[in-house]
Order: sequence, then structure tokens, then C-alpha cells
Amino acid sequence: MNQNRMIKVIAVTGGKGGVGKTNVSLNLAASLAQQGKKALILDADLGLANVDVMLGLRVQKNLSHVLSGECELDDVIVHGPQGVSIIPATSGSQSMVELDPAQHAGLIRAFSEMRHDFDVLIVDTAAGISDMVVSFARAAQDVIAVVCDEPASITDAYALIKLLSREHGVFRIKVVANMVRNMREGQELFAKLTRVTDRFLDVALELVATIPFDENVRRSVRKQKLITELFPQSPASLGYKALANKVMTWPIPNQPGGHLEFFIEQLVDNRFQQRENSGE
Repeated sequence: MNQNRMIKVIAVTGGKGGVGKTNVSLNLAASLAQQGKKALILDADLGLANVDVMLGLRVQKNLSHVLSGECELDDVIVHGPQGVSIIPATSGSQSMVELDPAQHAGLIRAFSEMRHDFDVLIVDTAAGISDMVVSFARAAQDVIAVVCDEPASITDAYALIKLLSREHGVFRIKVVANMVRNMREGQELFAKLTRVTDRFLDVALELVATIPFDENVRRSVRKQKLITELFPQSPASLGYKALANKVMTWPIPNQPGGHLEFFIEQLVDNRFQQRENSGE
């Protein structure tokens, strides 16, 4: 990989499952690719990896094969529709959670030696507030929390934001209001969340997109396609395009924080800290 290449790293998370987080990750990546940006998705749901399944892609190797030394990172990257590239994760394995120091070093080296050059890395995290979710969020330059208008979604998003801000120093979080009826409902959903965070937390939230509920999303999922591919002018697709336009305006930190290997080093450091704190 070009050692001088700066890359934007975005962690997409949400606390609760079922809020459409992976759809946001995939369609954001596709919308960025449509605008000439090289977008790479890291499937970071290490227990139930599903990005490749959602697109009907055949995966021969994944991140575990890189860690075992069987292949290089470039060998596991799969190319999906609309210029989206994906690093598939291990499903049903604890291998990433329990890396030894040599494997940590190997992971950093694998990313630094990657031959592909990308403009954006989108980390599609698992649902919930596990240590791995926190590690990815802390290491990323930007965090997007996806919420929908359900009490459990708002409660879980608040729990995630509270954990990140109070215990891990993440004080700026971007919010996507997903599956809302219109922009006003998205703004009201954001207001519900900020009423609680403003009262109890020292954190700055920013509403960066409202993605409307769209029946075409369900149709696309059933066909294992992206809505931005099948229905490019649908309301949700236009919402993803607007989000991509906004993402392109976000600054990339100066060195070293803008390098991909720095993100991986931060991720590894976070995992070591968590293991030390838990007494492992």
C-alpha cells in the first residue's frame, strides 16, 4: 500500500441489532464509489459476519486465513457490486478477540503491505457494546451511530454513546436516523437522543443523514443486491447519496492518524488495554 496515502476510517455502529447498520455501511460505500472514491468495507462482526452473505458473494478465504499466514490481505478482498470491496471476517470464531502479540504484529503488517489503495475504510461493527465494538470505534477517525425510531434502539444507542464518551474518550459521534418516514421524523428522533445525552453526557452529536423507510430496501435484500444498484432514484438511495456527499467533506487527520496502519495499531493497542484491564 502507498505509505503516504491518507485514508478516511469510519466505524458504523448502532448498539441494537436490526437498525439497518450493515445496509448503511454497504450503500454508503457504493454511493462513495459512484463518486469516484475507492471504498473498502471491513466486516467487523466477528461472530456473525454477514456482509458477503447480504450481497450473495462467494468467499473462499477471510481474515482468519491472513492471521494464520495462509495468504495476504489482498488475497481475501472480494469485489462486490458498484465498486465496493470487502474484507470478509471470520464467522463463529474468537480468533480476532484472542490474538497473541505475534498475530497482532502480523495484522498490522498485513494492512501496511496491502497493495490496493483505498480512499475510505468503512468498519461495519457488530451489534451491541462488546469490547471489539468499542475497540473499532475508538480506533476510527469518525463514528456513525445508526438509530431507528424504536425505544430499544434509542436506549441502546445511548448506552453505546455513554460507554464511548465516559470511558474511552470518544466525544464526537455522528448519527444516522434510519428507516424514518421523513426528514422531520428523523430530526425528532435525533432530538430524543440529544435530550438525554445533553443532560447526562459530555458528548457532541451531529445528525448527518436521515434515511427514509423504503420498501425497495426489503426487495433489494431479498435479491441480495444493493438498493443503490437496483433502485438508484428511490428515497433511500438518495438519502445514501446525500450521506456520501457529506462524508466526502469530513477532513482526514494529519499524519499519523490518516494512515490505515495507524488505525490497525490503535485497534491492537485498544485490545491489549482491554485484556490487561480484565486481568487476562
